[in-house]
Amino acid sequence: MSKWLGLSGKVVVVTGGSSGIGRAVVDSLLSVGAKVANLDIQNSDFSHKDLFFVQTDVTNRNNVVSAIKSVLSHFGKVYGLVNNAGINIPALLVDCKDSGGVYELNESIYDKMMNVNLKGTVFVSQEVVRHFVHQKSGVIVNMSSESGVEGSEGQSIYAATKAAMNSLTRSWSKELSKHNIRVIGVAPGIIEVTGLRTLSYEKALAYTRNKTVDELRAGYANVSSIPLGRSGKLSEVADLVVYYLSERSSYITGVTTNISGGKSRG
Repeated sequence: MSKWLGLSGKVVVVTGGSSGIGRAVVDSLLSVGAKVANLDIQNSDFSHKDLFFVQTDVTNRNNVVSAIKSVLSHFGKVYGLVNNAGINIPALLVDCKDSGGVYELNESIYDKMMNVNLKGTVFVSQEVVRHFVHQKSGVIVNMSSESGVEGSEGQSIYAATKAAMNSLTRSWSKELSKHNIRVIGVAPGIIEVTGLRTLSYEKALAYTRNKTVDELRAGYANVSSIPLGRSGKLSEVADLVVYYLSERSSYITGVTTNISGGKSRG
């Protein structure tokens, strides 16, 4: 498999690679022989000879510039980028029960999601693409979400950032193809529970949907809306990302692929 994918020895930058989908992507890349730079605000609990961690706040442009310089100094080049860093804070546009309350959208919540999910993606991509253009090759995989197309109750700003990611994927693919740079999106649906699904997140989402936390969890367990009849695995998302990074997908660019077990609005 490693030889088939052709990623052995190639350097891939992964943002938010310390947990969740990002961690799964890092693991999958290392398993096929790639070298990985993990740009995250917190280090992970694992190490590998081909893994390089750079503490990075993707919302701080100067920090991003410094991080990419460190990666290039350490590895010498970059072959691919996975824009995975993201944050989701459930909030209602208007809370009819508690106007201006903790679960109503405010400027702080808005700015935090926009800065991490979009600003971070734009400026990390910009610094990496400077290198891609010079070497006349490169691949970007943008982590989107099914909610970017379908929307999501109580998560409108998060969904909006993912819709914007889809647009960045389409626009950048047109802009960068002349430099032999591909840009592809991956949009997971319902995925197995990770440490990122905290109690505070569940309380917020349950409130926005007028449910209890237990009712919310029961909804996660109900997979009747998924034709394959189960939640997705982190490893399955990671496998798709790795495939798109490889030359096996060399004629694919400008599209965002749902990985949702067949789930759709219909």
